[in-house]
Amino acid sequence: MTEQAPTLVEPLPQHRIDAGAVARYLEPFLPAGFDGRVAVRQYQGGQSNPTYHLATNVGAWVLRKKPPGKLLPSAHAIEREYRVMRALAGSGVPVPRMLCLCDDAAVIGTPFFVMQHVQGRLLGARIVAAGTPEERAALYDDLARVLAALHTLDWRARGLADFGRPERFLERQVARWSAQWEASRTEPLPPMEHLREWLPRHLPPDDEAALVHGDYRLGNVLVDPRAPKVAAVLDWELATLGHPLADLGYYCLMYHLPEREGGCLDMDLAAQAIPSQAEFVQAYCRHAGRTVPAALDVFVVFSMFRLTAILAGVYKRALDGNAADARALGQRERFRAVAELGWALAQRCG
Repeated sequence: MTEQAPTLVEPLPQHRIDAGAVARYLEPFLPAGFDGRVAVRQYQGGQSNPTYHLATNVGAWVLRKKPPGKLLPSAHAIEREYRVMRALAGSGVPVPRMLCLCDDAAVIGTPFFVMQHVQGRLLGARIVAAGTPEERAALYDDLARVLAALHTLDWRARGLADFGRPERFLERQVARWSAQWEASRTEPLPPMEHLREWLPRHLPPDDEAALVHGDYRLGNVLVDPRAPKVAAVLDWELATLGHPLADLGYYCLMYHLPEREGGCLDMDLAAQAIPSQAEFVQAYCRHAGRTVPAALDVFVVFSMFRLTAILAGVYKRALDGNAADARALGQRERFRAVAELGWALAQRCG
């Protein structure tokens, strides 16, 4: 497959970190022979927690930290990311090996964690455009398999019984993202206000509990450079215990977004060996050992509501000068478009 390697750039001015301080902190955790030097570059892309590539003479590592500035409540929870990935080690969900967590903001300005650098490729935001039809089909099936493996994991046995409160999950999620929207709002957006009123009246019962990723999509996985399979699932900031169909509905956003928003609405999916939403859901259910859900659209609507709040937060951080990616100012049109699409789908749901 002709995938794109993650892009490394010089750290943005607002995200520069002291390489010497990083080296001194990491020395006890790194393999013997470390010479005390760390070369730091920043990953471009991703709008939340700044992420860096650390090159040393004893291997490559990845550092992920909270952004600078005033943060929204419960956002940028790198401690939770570290905990859940450490708990998933050796499971059917591939994750990088965790090296260490530093909760002392004095070291580089914010808490951070360091993990193994995994060789892999990024294929884009939501659509596989590379490889042969057979490779694409195999990769989509593996994406379904990994999501099913996450949702069928025994999270209690992995030490995650207190990682969230699955009861009333959807109700609390709507309240949480309503609050995030309020904190991030920079202008009126009527479709979001309509969705805030519509969702509480249409939420399905919370009758399932699983470990959920919260942002599972193609853009948050590394693909094995030698085979069409997932090498590592990244970006666990939103992970918690909750309804597994919330994850599935979020993944299915791609089927409801136009191509300019990274989706595949109006695309000829069969011609590109991309499964339809029904086919992907069937593959997920086959791997998870469950029946196909009767209605998924409410979870998709909720995902559009949540995505709007997330993108509005990215835009707000860009206005404040704290965004993790220099392109974040372009999120204004995106969050407005997603909110409008979400309200249109909600109206079709009844």
